[in-house]
Amino acid sequence: MDYDAMDGLEDVGPRVTVRGAFRDRADFTLENIDLSFANSLRRTLLAEVPTMAIDLVEVQVNTSALADEFIAHRLGLIPLNSKNVDDVSYTRDCEFCEQYCEHCSVTLELHARCTGDEIMKVYARDLVVAEPRPNEWVGVPVITDSLGLGSVICKLRKDQEIRMKCIAKKGIAKEHAKWAPTSAVGFEYDPHNKLKHLDYWYEEDPNKEWPKSRNAEWEDAPQDGEPFNYSAQPSKFYFDVESIGNLEPDAVVLQGIKVLQQKLALVIQELSGDDRNGDADGFSGPRSPDGMHGGGDYGMDQGYTTPFGNTGGQTMYGGGATPFGATPYGQSGWQ
Repeated sequence: MDYDAMDGLEDVGPRVTVRGAFRDRADFTLENIDLSFANSLRRTLLAEVPTMAIDLVEVQVNTSALADEFIAHRLGLIPLNSKNVDDVSYTRDCEFCEQYCEHCSVTLELHARCTGDEIMKVYARDLVVAEPRPNEWVGVPVITDSLGLGSVICKLRKDQEIRMKCIAKKGIAKEHAKWAPTSAVGFEYDPHNKLKHLDYWYEEDPNKEWPKSRNAEWEDAPQDGEPFNYSAQPSKFYFDVESIGNLEPDAVVLQGIKVLQQKLALVIQELSGDDRNGDADGFSGPRSPDGMHGGGDYGMDQGYTTPFGNTGGQTMYGGGATPFGATPYGQSGWQ
């Protein structure tokens, strides 16, 4: 994302210094804030920024060597473009359907059949996005390799085939890692350990056994004999946000700030005693689609279905049974 330069601003309040901006990473410092706010932002970036991910898989044909559940899990971990994800409604809030529709989901079709003698690989590029959808970006598989193939979904031998209908929904990583916008969020403060928040274990010399990070170059090293400041508090924090590709790294940060603002607005509303239905802008906190862990209701689906009409916790033989009878654990279904 591009921004206009802003000059002449006073050095008051929170200040952001961008040290590096790349396609999949954003390296910046955040100053003039306290530790609790910086850590709240870190946690929000990791777990509460909404994205798109495949949540339901309807299996029509699968003669591959992999089980339905295995492929469904792999499909769920394929990053999907989540640009302008605010255009997509949460399934629980959708006024047009009870399970999924074009307002709260994106449909992707997968059909592959091996007709040759060589092993055929099925890639993320083979997922075809169906129309209509909330906007022109959401739901497209993220492909970053030089060959334009994307993640490997499965391999097929001659005459093996898979045909699946995938439903991508909006959610957050607090519910499932497949909705994570970041692969990692680097976070550090006080690289010289002036505040003594860390007690290094060492054998001879802690400076040699615990080398400083590159963030130490951005702060003055403590002087020998310098007295300890018991009232000092950290005020400069180093962030390194790595996106998995579904959102640009700066968009992840902006969305994280927005989510944090909305959560704080909800707290203020509760403390003020405002008992109106809903909250500011109708926001009730980021959530994933209801019905996870078998406790909700998607309709008939709990993540994947097969032509045998089961609900994700069964095989073609019924319940949790196998062709040889009950499972050795004495269970008749998922617990």
